[in-house]
Amino acid sequence: MVEKVIVKGKAKGKILKSKIPINFLGAVDKKTGIIRDNKHDLFQKSIKNTILVFPYGVGSSVGAYTIYSLKSNNSAPYAMICQKADLTVASGCALANIPLVIVTQKEYDSIKNG
Repeated sequence: MVEKVIVKGKAKGKILKSKIPINFLGAVDKKTGIIRDNKHDLFQKSIKNTILVFPYGVGSSVGAYTIYSLKSNNSAPYAMICQKADLTVASGCALANIPLVIVTQKEYDSIKNG
């Protein structure tokens, strides 16, 4: 069950799930949406046109600009689902108008790739 809606909206798409927090500024190519951090479990995968599921964002608040840039470059996910709301992801999704919801641990664990 959705615990909290941070950015309202509707989305439909393929789930891309990570077990590792995402540093949008350092890990995501803002032009392509491809994860470029070779230590991340989504390395070389694209978040473009997915429902991106991950625990929470980490890193610089400039990551919000990266999320906005992803949207501007048509490389953004359709929506994001997290376990925790952090300022970077929440503000980035709000700026880019990307739906963002926070889910319980049980719901997060039940979400599968695909």
